[in-house]
Amino acid sequence: MMTIKERKHRLPPTLYRGEIAVSFTACIKGRIPILNDREVFDTLHQILIDTLNQWNCGAHIFLFMPDHCHLLIQGKTDRSDLFGFMKDFKQRSGYWLSKRSLKAAAAGKWQKDFYDHILRKDEDINEQVRYILENPVRKGLLDNWKDYPFKGSTEYNFDEW
Repeated sequence: MMTIKERKHRLPPTLYRGEIAVSFTACIKGRIPILNDREVFDTLHQILIDTLNQWNCGAHIFLFMPDHCHLLIQGKTDRSDLFGFMKDFKQRSGYWLSKRSLKAAAAGKWQKDFYDHILRKDEDINEQVRYILENPVRKGLLDNWKDYPFKGSTEYNFDEW
């Protein structure tokens, strides 16, 4: 039986290092809507903050939709590793989700991979943040992004926006 080798679609790891900004999207396997639960959000929020600190990164925005999350992360030093951060965040949060799934009715785990976009120097970060903030509105979950509870930032106070 012939095995099909998965095609590489990732940029070289060195491009994810330094004081760059990367937009990540990670989805729940089977698109099960488990991320818009207060306990899940609060726990993943804490895991996210701990992981950001370990990898010397900040979050312009993190927003958890029911079945996926958006993260706009920026390295704080030339030693920051955003690819390492994302792999670590998915592993830590995935471990917690797997333990929770044993106790809860709604099982959940991350899809194998994630989507990413390294922002170019000419891309406006605030424009990217606003686009992500509007995601719940575009999906019809509410009328105003300010009312969406499953979001945050280590860089901004969205009440002032």
